[in-house]
Amino acid sequence: MALTRRGFLEASAVTAFGSLWTPGDRPAPPDFPAEIPVEREAYRNWAGEIQADGVWTCTPRTAADVVTVTNWAYRHGYSVRARGYRHTWAPLTVPADGAADRTILVDTTRHLTSMAVLSTAPAAVRVQAGASMDDVLAFLEEHGLGVTNTPAPGDLSVGGVLAINGHGTSVPADGETLAPGHTYGSLSNLVLSLTAVVWDAAAGGYALRTFDRADPDCAALLTHVGRAFVTEVTMRVGANQNLRCVSRVDIPAAELFAAPGTGGRTLASHVAAAGRVEAIWFAFTDNPWLKVWSVSPNRPLTSRPVLTPYNYVFSDNVPEPVSELAEQLLNGAWALTPTFGQVQYTTAAVGLTGTLATDLWGPSKNLLLYVKPTTLRETANGYAVHTDRGSIQRVVHEFARFYQRQLAAYQARGEFPVTGQVEIRVAGVDRAADVGVPGAESPALSAARPRADHPEWDSVVWFDVLTFPTAPRAHAFYREMETFFFTNYSGGYAGSRVEWSKGWGYTDSAAWADPTMLTRTVPDSYRHAPDPTWDRAVAELNGHDPHRVFSNAFLDVLLPGTP
Repeated sequence: MALTRRGFLEASAVTAFGSLWTPGDRPAPPDFPAEIPVEREAYRNWAGEIQADGVWTCTPRTAADVVTVTNWAYRHGYSVRARGYRHTWAPLTVPADGAADRTILVDTTRHLTSMAVLSTAPAAVRVQAGASMDDVLAFLEEHGLGVTNTPAPGDLSVGGVLAINGHGTSVPADGETLAPGHTYGSLSNLVLSLTAVVWDAAAGGYALRTFDRADPDCAALLTHVGRAFVTEVTMRVGANQNLRCVSRVDIPAAELFAAPGTGGRTLASHVAAAGRVEAIWFAFTDNPWLKVWSVSPNRPLTSRPVLTPYNYVFSDNVPEPVSELAEQLLNGAWALTPTFGQVQYTTAAVGLTGTLATDLWGPSKNLLLYVKPTTLRETANGYAVHTDRGSIQRVVHEFARFYQRQLAAYQARGEFPVTGQVEIRVAGVDRAADVGVPGAESPALSAARPRADHPEWDSVVWFDVLTFPTAPRAHAFYREMETFFFTNYSGGYAGSRVEWSKGWGYTDSAAWADPTMLTRTVPDSYRHAPDPTWDRAVAELNGHDPHRVFSNAFLDVLLPGTP
């Protein structure tokens, strides 16, 4: 059945504002704890690629309730999957085929949302895993606190963000010193301690246990990729910062992504000047939308002060020209993709000027959060390329050259697999010293974990390429691009890892499906020097959950049990 504009927007609304409850047989699963509400729910992820109807979903009121559900699941042969806001692409909660029989989803967003400031010098905050990033960053701001970077959407649970080492964009500008309590790495690198539901052999069941950051058993839980259930974290934070964000749409991609050493307004030059950049490059357009954030204690005269986040209304709400073209594409007019890219670029260029959004200033939260659930729903691949600071321009130049050739080759065959945009950010690695805990380790499975064999690689260039899930030949395009990432950036001056929450592991017809990627390439991207991190982390996760209550069919392949 063709997906119309109306159907597309309605599907987005369902995913954004709550899933549809579907009728189910009564009673609830056998002997399910009577004190914990449970209903059948339709699960939909961000782009609607993963769907499952009638999944039993419970709403615990306390962390102790989560333990009760887990022990019930262990005794009855069910899996337990934490369910936050479903703003994800990868099958870490529900497998890509939607198979969720004998699965209990645990909605953490209803009640497991408390927050408290524990100290201010140095600053630490305790947060339950179901709290949204919107609420956490607002809470921190009220207490004069903040973080250096964060994912752009605020409709993410803290537990979900930490499970996949959620990140924003930030490295030090030339001459900048890291402020106490901050990190240029991912949010997983800010964890001081966490509480998780783990196996207690002495008790013969699952129980809550708190792990300090210096505990070797904590390393795998800091970014557990869905193989654990964290109920609460204590995080290091720092003094809030005022930021300025300047947007530009006048720099050609040929200049922004030019070969290293050519000079001009390159991405690397903006990184050097401000340390915080994002390039959004719509398909078949010449000029990317470049955002540059800088630390700015006082408002520059040309900047518009902002008191709330989400200040790009033209991208957070799908304009009619964009939605009308989206309808035509989704109904088969894929040859209009170049026009669609140009309309998206024009919408951004005109919208920035028309809404006075080219130069914004305010508290960090209001500049770092800028993607609402009402934005255009697309699928995305995701890769993290480690390199040294001086090679950032080379990394983006080689990608841009490959991407343009690949896009042109498909267009010459009358194929348009990419309908959205390329998004490029640059962030730091997860240096454990940032958290200020003696003996702390970097998150074991974070894509931003430093490379043991290349300590000079201090930067991570994050790449995402977006498209509609039904675009013909999209998986083949992504497969070729994935091959490029793991062959071009293969250890000489840069190395690749996958971004856990996005698309990867491509065959010509599906994501997360290539057995070589799942069982060799991805694990090997952590096994350098040699580095035992991957295998040790898998063993730790299996030790915390030997009965694989916190797993699914996909994770059983990616993070298998101990032989």
